[in-house]
Amino acid sequence: MAMNNAIRLSEKWFVRALWLIALAFAFFLIGLGNAVVGDLPQVEADISIEQFMDKPAGDVQQQQDQARARRLEAESALDQAELKRTGAQKEYEAARATFDNWVATRQATGRADQDAELKSRTAALDALKATETAATRASEAERQKLLDAQQAEQRAEAAMIPFRDAAQARFDAAIEASELRVFLYRLALTLPLLAIAGWLFARARKGRWWPFVWGFIFFALFAFFVELVPYLPSYGGYVRYSVGIIITMIVGRWAIIELGKYLERQKLAEAQPETMRRQDLAYDQALARLAKGVCPGCERPVDLKNPDIDFCPHCGIGLFERCGNCSARKGTFSPFCHKCGAKAEPA
Repeated sequence: MAMNNAIRLSEKWFVRALWLIALAFAFFLIGLGNAVVGDLPQVEADISIEQFMDKPAGDVQQQQDQARARRLEAESALDQAELKRTGAQKEYEAARATFDNWVATRQATGRADQDAELKSRTAALDALKATETAATRASEAERQKLLDAQQAEQRAEAAMIPFRDAAQARFDAAIEASELRVFLYRLALTLPLLAIAGWLFARARKGRWWPFVWGFIFFALFAFFVELVPYLPSYGGYVRYSVGIIITMIVGRWAIIELGKYLERQKLAEAQPETMRRQDLAYDQALARLAKGVCPGCERPVDLKNPDIDFCPHCGIGLFERCGNCSARKGTFSPFCHKCGAKAEPA
């Protein structure tokens, strides 16, 4: 019906624009709040596990560092010794193969004038063998040094375990305390915002500056329920569930109280005369309820398309009447007749 579409088109677009302003305001507030909440951990000094080590652990740590340095040095020396040993071994094997071929040739020819060369070649081969043996011994010596360094490092690491375990326990406690302090900082920042948002919702959500009010409400809800919850200490889940129970009880209590107040207001309104109830209803409010197919007075469903229904069957408030000028059926909340344009007479 015409009464259901009586809200001005420009007013609809203005309301939509104001909601966009509210969302934009909330968006920038959320961005600012996210930056502040993210930077709050910087108020705490950086800590490391070394800060919680006992003083004797410093000597053990120094021994461990020295053993590690000796191990690294021994590994490098062993690599060099192995490289020399491999080179000497290959050189000896090549010379040995050449010598064997030469001896086989000499036996085939049987030339006695080559005895001196045989001695010379044998001496050179023995020298190469001696070089290979020396390289092998040097490699074994470096391997022993590496083993000693590794065992010393392992002993130092074993000696560090009690100190590190004790320091780890103190470090974990310090980290937990730091995280708890940062959470309290965040809570001290977001909880007042939530309280202000609750006050604005109760007192100013329908006022002149409602776009900024709703934008702040969205921001406060996001800051508390989205930005704060990931940092909520767990303690086995007890804190999270306890906070959820408390918030649910607060919101549920408010909803139950508001529902009781609303029903009480409706009972008092329905006990008043029909003309007085229509006067108390705002024009736009009545149109909005009629557009939803409910009675403007009691908000119960009514078949507004039925031409035989002129009064609400639930509360008795007038929904339709006859125009005093043309007798056309018109809505009781319409200030003018839709057929002849005559102004409606006060009830």
